[in-house]
Amino acid sequence: MKTVVNINEWARKDHYRFFSRFEDPFFGVTVEIDCSKAYWAAKERQQSFFLYYLYRALKAANQIEAFRYRIVGEEVFLYDKVHASPTINRPNGTFGFAYMDYEEDENLFLEKAKEVILQVQQTEGLIPAVSGENVIHFSALPWLNFTAISHARSFSFPDSSPKISFGKVTEKDGARKMPVSIHVHHGLADGYHVGLFVERFQELLDGN
Repeated sequence: MKTVVNINEWARKDHYRFFSRFEDPFFGVTVEIDCSKAYWAAKERQQSFFLYYLYRALKAANQIEAFRYRIVGEEVFLYDKVHASPTINRPNGTFGFAYMDYEEDENLFLEKAKEVILQVQQTEGLIPAVSGENVIHFSALPWLNFTAISHARSFSFPDSSPKISFGKVTEKDGARKMPVSIHVHHGLADGYHVGLFVERFQELLDGN
């Protein structure tokens, strides 16, 4: 479900109109997340760490209103739910695009996500997911402890979906850290909203 936003009465109307005129209205930040508790929790459950943090990132995004805004044509909509469109790595070094519904029930999400991952890994090509506007674009780069990242974009293709990337887990003094990059459309969200997402994501990783 989605609700149209009355832009004239929207607190962000000036921000939206200003940044929507830009050829590239996205801005991004990279933060370091403490994933120590999450890493060991996933190990204890014998669960994929990727799916463990992906579910919590998606849950955090659904709890932050700004991450559920999308621009469709000339209108802005607020979606009740947003879903995941992650890249899935294959053993041969390629990747494919996937689509995963957000489920409040973590076990149900995991069950469906595992099926999607298996399907992508057993096929070739990008197999673009027909997922609509209400997705978060996720990607994992477990080989790189990056401090910044950019994304390939077609400026002629309308896009307002947030893009979240996860990097390599490193260990120092007993703590495990992971870089996370968040890119959002500046007409829909500011640094404040990214901060809310990061805070909530960290809480969920810590088991709160």
